[in-house]
Amino acid sequence: MNRLTHFNAAGHAHMVDVAQKAVTHRLAITEGRILMQPETLQLILSGGHKKGDVLGIARIAGIMGAKKTADLVPLCHPLNITHVDLELQPCPEENAVYCRARVETDDRTGVEMEALTAVQIALLTVYDMCKAVDRGMTIEGVRLVEKAGGKSGHWHRATPPE
Repeated sequence: MNRLTHFNAAGHAHMVDVAQKAVTHRLAITEGRILMQPETLQLILSGGHKKGDVLGIARIAGIMGAKKTADLVPLCHPLNITHVDLELQPCPEENAVYCRARVETDDRTGVEMEALTAVQIALLTVYDMCKAVDRGMTIEGVRLVEKAGGKSGHWHRATPPE
């Protein structure tokens, strides 16, 4: 690919026309993490957070984020998502929570944006729920790990996760 597809010949932003593309099974896997103070992670793990189950709520928020991506990203197509799996894994050795999203559809365009949004919204929810005790949390490493389907086929990140 050697051009940006969201600009027309005149250089104006437009929504890409996918009408002629084939409907295929499409998949995207993304990841990211949020770093925090050890005490913050312990509070999440102990279930002692007064706002409730932080990781459970973040999981639901990430799924909702995937479903709302076209409302948030102006030129993103609304898709009929067939599956969202969101994993939130505490990493005590890093004082972090790792997030991985897998999003699937049978459609004319891919679900990379939906999977990236799912991770970001899940991690933002962790931040929101814990900011009262740790405003220094950092979200990092949000990236596409793998995509499959469509004309461009299968792509997998060559470097291992951090």
